Amino acid sequence: MRRARTGTLLAAAALLAGLLGAGGSAAGAGGAVAPGGAPAAAGGAAPGLAPAADDCDTGVSLPPAQQAGARIQEIRKRGYLVVGVDQSAYNWGYRDSLSGKIEGFDIDLARAVAKSVLGDENKLVLKTIATADRVKLLQQQPQPIDLIVRAMTITCDRMKQIAFSAPYFKVSQRVVAPKTAHADSVAKALGGKRVCAALNSSSHTELKANAHGAASIVTPDNQLDCLVLMELGEADATLSDSSLAAAMVAQDETMELAGESFLPTYMGVGMNQRDTDLVGWVNQVLVDWRNNGGWQAGYDRWLRSSMGKPDPYRPW
Repeated sequence: MRRARTGTLLAAAALLAGLLGAGGSAAGAGGAVAPGGAPAAAGGAAPGLAPAADDCDTGVSLPPAQQAGARIQEIRKRGYLVVGVDQSAYNWGYRDSLSGKIEGFDIDLARAVAKSVLGDENKLVLKTIATADRVKLLQQQPQPIDLIVRAMTITCDRMKQIAFSAPYFKVSQRVVAPKTAHADSVAKALGGKRVCAALNSSSHTELKANAHGAASIVTPDNQLDCLVLMELGEADATLSDSSLAAAMVAQDETMELAGESFLPTYMGVGMNQRDTDLVGWVNQVLVDWRNNGGWQAGYDRWLRSSMGKPDPYRPW
């Protein structure tokens, strides 16, 4: 049963988090660009620049380029790529309860970056990190991770703090609620309810700015905790990116997407603003990943069953 699978994933995640700690890892032997690698209109803010409030384009990044600058050289000297990931986002980045391996669409992308930079997709260390810690880990010195591939939404506020790759998936805000709530709109799903959103997530930011009638906001460190809190009756609904909302519904058949989608934006790979060579390199990986069928293969394997016909830029 899907509910049993949720419990299994949670138990495995909790056990391994206790064994490995927050930094637990699994190691194996000129112009901006818009989504898809096309040149963007002039005036878009590039990574490393703080975009003005009225000049923020979350679909813009640096041009694809494979130049071995300081960050790429450091990674090659070290011999492996360090990637911040999730271990509880079903189908995106989650620890399989049987194999113990972290798998998912985002993990496939992390491996594609490792293969491009180092010639071997297994030359990487996956560090499980909390939603709330993503930005500060990229800003830390010395920097404990090279990049983050963790269903991370590109927002104007985050673009002032870290750099992002070109988008690799389009998302929006969606509400997850028990089917028994019979919520056919966002207003009905959230109005007067205890609404869950992961701390420092884009959904948490939205609820702080626009409560949508919520009676209270519950803020665990990770999004999967919201699903568990709903199952335990300690939260009535969850606001999340559509990618993770679909994953929750796939895990628990008693839940559903409630109401309409809103606030469409993109997901991207997060990096330090100084690492412009790595940003350009990752953007070339994304172009190649689409062209060689890697994106499609990952979608078909991990996401098609819960998200339907593949379209990387369709709000779910």
